[in-house]
Amino acid sequence: MLKYKKVLLKLSGEFLAGKNKLGIDPNVISSICEDISFCLKSGAEIGIVVGGGNFWRGRDNKCSDKTKSDTAGMLATLMNSLIISDKLNSIGHICTIHSSIEIKNAISCYTHEKIIKILDKNKVIIFGCGLGIPFFSTDTAAAFRAVEINADILLKGTNVDGIYEFDPKKNLDNNRIYKKISLNDIISKNISVMDASAVALCRENNMSICVFNVGRSGSIYKILNGEDVGTYAFPD
Repeated sequence: MLKYKKVLLKLSGEFLAGKNKLGIDPNVISSICEDISFCLKSGAEIGIVVGGGNFWRGRDNKCSDKTKSDTAGMLATLMNSLIISDKLNSIGHICTIHSSIEIKNAISCYTHEKIIKILDKNKVIIFGCGLGIPFFSTDTAAAFRAVEINADILLKGTNVDGIYEFDPKKNLDNNRIYKKISLNDIISKNISVMDASAVALCRENNMSICVFNVGRSGSIYKILNGEDVGTYAFPD
């Protein structure tokens, strides 16, 4: 029996780029989809929210206004969604994409009733285009979808091993990693792990978060099985 059966997995676009920094690394896609496949075969129900930073990062763009820049970022998430969906389908899983922005003849438009029925049939869903509105990150979209599908836990797959006291990209010296932390502490200490709005949404809805290094093969299944992987952030 899995400790966590229904989960929302958040994947960063940067992770999908691998060492290339930009675009898609086919080896990374194959590896993560094999891990997801193993979890599905073990009985897990998985929803996925993927970022688009490997193609477009709205906050780094200086050429467009915020609304247009964020809209471009939403479309970038769809490119990643299509690639992950295609790979999962090719290895034997029925994977559908449901987007907050309708693209006729290509992507199904999201409805709550559709996704609940699909998850109940042990299929995998990718939620594209974030929340479909500017000014909200895919972290917030992941928190929203986790609450909406009544997930057992929100998994944030990153390139680091968990939640650190300081941003590990900026500070490596004397930087301790937490094994457990409260969502209140993440907000009050301004720890850089997810947008404050995403953490607050999880706190208000009693949703736990696990932050882990998704590049370590088998890590997703270990978490579902209740093993000590990454950092667990719990509501008080």
